[in-house]
This record gives sequence, structure tokens and C-alpha cells, in this order.
Amino acid sequence: MLEPRQDGKKRVLWPWAYAAFVLAVALLRSLSELQHYLARGGEHAWEPFLWELSSAALTGPLSVLVYHWHVAGIGAPLLRQVRRHAGGALLYMLAHVGGMFGIRFAVYALMQVDYDAGTVWSVLGYEAGKDFIGYTLTVAICHGLFHMQQSARLRAELAEARLARLTEQVQPHFLFNTLNLISSVMYEDVKKADRLLCRLADLLRSALAAQQQGWHSLQQELTLIEPYLELMQARFGDRLQVHWRIEPQAQAWSVPSLLLLNPVENAIKHDVALSRGTVSLRLEAGLIGDGKQLRICVHNSGVVAERLEREGGLGLANLRQRLQAAYGAGASMQIGPAADGGTALELLLPARGAA
Repeated sequence: MLEPRQDGKKRVLWPWAYAAFVLAVALLRSLSELQHYLARGGEHAWEPFLWELSSAALTGPLSVLVYHWHVAGIGAPLLRQVRRHAGGALLYMLAHVGGMFGIRFAVYALMQVDYDAGTVWSVLGYEAGKDFIGYTLTVAICHGLFHMQQSARLRAELAEARLARLTEQVQPHFLFNTLNLISSVMYEDVKKADRLLCRLADLLRSALAAQQQGWHSLQQELTLIEPYLELMQARFGDRLQVHWRIEPQAQAWSVPSLLLLNPVENAIKHDVALSRGTVSLRLEAGLIGDGKQLRICVHNSGVVAERLEREGGLGLANLRQRLQAAYGAGASMQIGPAADGGTALELLLPARGAA
């Protein structure tokens, strides 16, 4: 699936985005300082850039360290955190001032320009106040970022837990309906009923594995649906005709496990089982919107939409809730009369994580 690679790309891009942000801020400050420098009669236009960039070269990495330093101390007693940050502020100031003026002295020597920074105590006195404020603001920002990340993680875990709970409801629902269908065969053909029960056991094992996985590809979802349809075809014979229209590029799309079991089961329970004639069940899947959405359609030729919506309420309600838990407002489900007759249930799904 594509999601892990996308998450990996995000992790790789974040340091570069942060470095670009720090550099952009330093350049803007340099341009501002350049105006004052030239107004004072400065002779070397590169000096303001050196001053600001040398500071940013230290504050950028140090802010990352401050974040980890702060996070490592969260949860400790307040007095211990105060002592921890008092030491952290002192180390921050010494590292910032030492590194910043080290860069400046090196560049001035390379450019063969005199640089009078003042005495050590005057430099520390000037920089200490700014660094203390900078350290305090950095800690406050880091604290906010940490709790934002924790909140996002908890929301994601809650959504996954809700999705898992809804998925657990799928198996009993279709299991009871399938057992009811099989029970009608037992008095007619015991051997056939036995074969159907064995096939159902295989299907349940596959469904349990899919449920534990949470998400899988559309191809895996269809592979899970196939045994169920084979079981139903064995039950209904030629009365159930199944057709597949699956675009190859759609098969790798990630979907919640057991997503299609309820729609397919509803179409069979409320159409084939109640019809004396032949019913066609068609499964379609393809990408739309320049490949940004997956369209899945479950089309059955017999039952009208009103009856399917009314009698399949539990399964359809579960499906709506699962879409909401997995995608938020990013996914949609529509059920209604199909253009070529019968009823069509259409799902439009974004890429995982697009909600």
C-alpha cells in the first residue's frame, strides 16, 4: 500500500521544511537589518546577513534540542521541571553565543575585516536577556506542539478504535444472515449444506484475519468477497449471476477491511433470496477525478432502492458509520435506482488519510 511510503516522505520532508523556514526568517531579518546598517554608513553589505544567519545557524538546531529536552521532562514535578529548564536556558545561551560568535570571528578573519564584538561580559550581558526570552518562547511553542501531537494521536486512536468496533459488528450481521440461508438447504440436501458450512468456516477465518488487519487493498477485499459469492452461488445456483468490472489501477487502493461485505450481503438477502427469477449482481470499481477518488458500485438488477434502504437498514447504517469513522466527510455513499434498471449503491472514497 502507498500510505507507509507517503508517511515516510512526510518524515523526510519535515526537516527540510523546518530548515527552509528558519532560513527564510533569517533572511527577512537580514534584509531589515541591512536597511539600518546602510543608513549608519556601513561599508560591508554582507555583515547584516552574517549576523542574522550565524544566529539562525545555532537557534534552528538548538530549538529542536529544546523540544526533546522539554518533552523528556513532561510529567516530572513542577520544581524539577523549573530546575531542568534553568539549566537548559543556561546551556542554550552558552551554546548559542559561543557558536554564533565563533562563526562570526571565522568569517571576519576570512574576509580580512576587523571585528570588535566587545568584552566577553558585555557580549554575555547583551545576549543573555534575548536568549532567555527566546528559550522561554521556544519552550512554550514546544509545549503547544507536543500537546497538539498528543491530541492528534488520541483522535487517530479513537477513530481506529471506533472503526474496529464497527468492523466487529459486520461479522455477526452477515453470519446470522448466511446461517439462515444455509438452514433452508439442510432439509433439502444435507451434503450440500455441509459443504456450505465448511466454506463459511473458511470465509470466517479470512474475515477475522482481515478484521485484525484493519485496512487492506481493494484487491484483498475482493478476494475476501469471492468466497462469500461462491457460497451464495452454490446456494442459489443459476438464479445469481455475478459480474466483475474492476479497473487494474484501482486494485491497489487502500480500503477498510470488510467494507463491501454488507452491501453485497444486503443485495443478495433482499433481492436474490426474495426473487424467483435470475438476478444479476455487478461489482464495479475504478478511479475518478484524476485518480484522486475511488468509485465502487454494487449493482443488483432486481430489488428497488426503497426496499433495500428500508430492509437493509442495519447493514447500511453500519456502512455509513464506518465511512464516517474512516474518512470523516471525505467519503460518500448513495443508493438509488440505476440508469439501466435495478438498484445501485455507490461509494466514493478518497485516498487513505485524505480526510
